[in-house]
Amino acid sequence: MPDRPKVERVLIGADIAIGGGAPLAVIAGPCVVESLEHALRMSSALRRISDEIGVPLIYKSSYDKANRTSGASFRGPGLRKGLEILAHVKGETGLPILTDIHTPEQAGAAAEV
Repeated sequence: MPDRPKVERVLIGADIAIGGGAPLAVIAGPCVVESLEHALRMSSALRRISDEIGVPLIYKSSYDKANRTSGASFRGPGLRKGLEILAHVKGETGLPILTDIHTPEQAGAAAEV
């Protein structure tokens, strides 16, 4: 059997590592950012569970959900408002944030969160 490639460890913030023998970390959150209130409620609940079980959490939600089941479905609040909400979640909960981008031009704005 061929040797498997070495998996490098990637640091997410100061407290979470992914790969390279690091302990399990969970990426979780609602599919799409619905509102500030909803995002804070979900992130706080997930943070509480994460703390109770001792598994690090990365909060994930999309500001623009392009790949939804129906073309008429809610896509999210958009880039500016969605990133504002995610930045607020990060500030309130201390959780690292993960979201998806759709064009290279969005990477800079998303990286600010």
